[in-house]
Formats: sequence, C-alpha cells, structure tokens
Amino acid sequence: MKQGYWHIVWRQFRKRRLAVAGLYLIVLLFLVAILAPFIAGNKPILIWSDDGLKTGVFMSDRELRDIVPRARCTIYPPIPYSPTQYDLEERLEPPSGKHLLGTDDRGRDIASRMVHGARISLSVGFVAVSIFVALGIVTGSFAGYYGGWLDALISRIIEVWLCFPTLFLILAALAVLPQSIYIIMVVIGLTGWTGVARLVRGEFLKLRPQDFVAASRAVGAGGGRIMFRHILPNALGPVLVSATFGVAAAILVESALSFLGFGVPPPTPSWGDTLSQARNYMDFAWWLALFPGMAIFVTITAYNLVGEGLRDSIDPRLTQ
Repeated sequence: MKQGYWHIVWRQFRKRRLAVAGLYLIVLLFLVAILAPFIAGNKPILIWSDDGLKTGVFMSDRELRDIVPRARCTIYPPIPYSPTQYDLEERLEPPSGKHLLGTDDRGRDIASRMVHGARISLSVGFVAVSIFVALGIVTGSFAGYYGGWLDALISRIIEVWLCFPTLFLILAALAVLPQSIYIIMVVIGLTGWTGVARLVRGEFLKLRPQDFVAASRAVGAGGGRIMFRHILPNALGPVLVSATFGVAAAILVESALSFLGFGVPPPTPSWGDTLSQARNYMDFAWWLALFPGMAIFVTITAYNLVGEGLRDSIDPRLTQ
C-alpha cells in the first residue's frame, strides 16, 4: 500500500527515541496546563450535596460558601492551594509534606504556581508562534511567488528587521505598552516572523518552476489559489520545524521577561516570576531557583528535541 508523505515522516520520527520522549513530555505538559484547576487549587473538584454531584472549580467564592457547609462530601485537588493564596506565616518554607515544593516570599505554594505557570508559558509560546508563523507564511508566500519588486521590498524589510536585537526590541515595546500577557504574546509574535518568511520564500522559489504549478496556471487557477492551495502544503515541512523551535524560544523569552519584571503582571503565576524571587534568597531558599529553572530547562529541551527529530525526519537526506 502506498504511504503518504506525512505517514513516512511520522514513521521516521518514531525511530528517534529522544524526539519521541520529548513529544510525550510536551503532551504531559499540555495535560497539566489544561487540568491545572483540578491538580492545584483551593476549590473542591467534587462536591456531593443534596442537589447531586457537582464541581466547584468553576464556582465563585460566594457560591462555594453557600454549598460547601451543606455538602455531604467534598474532594479537593491533590495540591489544595491556590497559586495566588497568601500565607505570610508560612513564607519561605522548604519542601515538605504540606508544601511539596516549598513556598515563596509571600507564603504562596510553589507547586501550585508551577502547575498554573505551565498555562502561561505554553499559552505564550503557542499564541506568539501562531502570530509569527501566519505573518511569515503570508509575506514569504507573496515574496517567493510574485518575485520582482515585491520580493526585493519584502527581503529588504526582513534584512532591516533582523538588524534589531529581538529581546531589546521586545523590551522597548513593553516599556511603553501596558503590562499584559496578551501584549507579550503579540509583541513576541510580531518580532519573530522573519525566519519563517525567509523559509517560506525559499521554498516558494524552489517550487514555483515545478510542473504542477504550471498545470494549475494552465487550468485557470488564480495566484491566491496556486499559492495557498498547491504550493504552500508542499512548503510546510520547514515551517513546522521552525515553529517547534519557535515555541521553545518564545517560552524562554517570556521567562526572561518575567525574570526582569516585564512579564505577566502579578499575581499571575509564572515560572520566570518565581525564578526572579530566588535572586534575593539564594543563600537558603534554593527551591525558588531549582524547580522553576528545571521546568524551563526541561520544557525548552523537549521542544528542541521534537524540532530536531522533525527536521531529521522531513529531510530526505537524513532518512534511513
């Protein structure tokens, strides 16, 4: 039976054990991010009352105050602390049975903040990558397909954009914009599109002279249909690889911004924000640096392993 292109890519990808391990880890992180309220929080995940079985995760505090005292049974998450719950009497507590990963300088549970911080990191990574991949695909497609003055104009814009250091450009933008997680996503997305645009442009220049493009023109297909219906699907391989590496880079940038104080506004949990607290307590509060640092390192490593595995699987010269 004839196998499709992506089936062959997946078969080659599965041969790379480190890449597969990275993919499993990414799936696990996604599950943690999606199920964060059921893993860590101070609201009961199940409430058994006279009205039946309910979940309190999405209830307001007022509703919980009315229903919990009358409940027959309540089940709380494995980590029964909110990521924004203060307890100054337990500030800077080391890891223990009560607080598995310790507490920060405001008495907030680190384990809860780590679980909910995964949502922030993965959201920033994927939204930012979606923005710059969309921009890169559109600009690269037009430059590679039409060529001429349009290609020259877009190429000069890309070259000028590459002259600016990305992190400093992001810092300059965030210095004059409101501090918001959505602003961070958009700014990272708008500063990272050049790599994808150059990849797509190169693929379009390579595929434009092919026979299937000439056949599409012969049957009367328009430029937009040829670009996005016929050429683009054949040029997506390098884009997927770049997007995978881009997610890792966006997570690292968000963590760096939070570490510098330009990231998500408090009290929103963030790995970088937790890591920044360690600067003042490095002499004894080692857990503030260890756990968020490990989370950032493991997540970025997993995405890089998947990106390398995908790159090697797509490149026919590396296929065995």
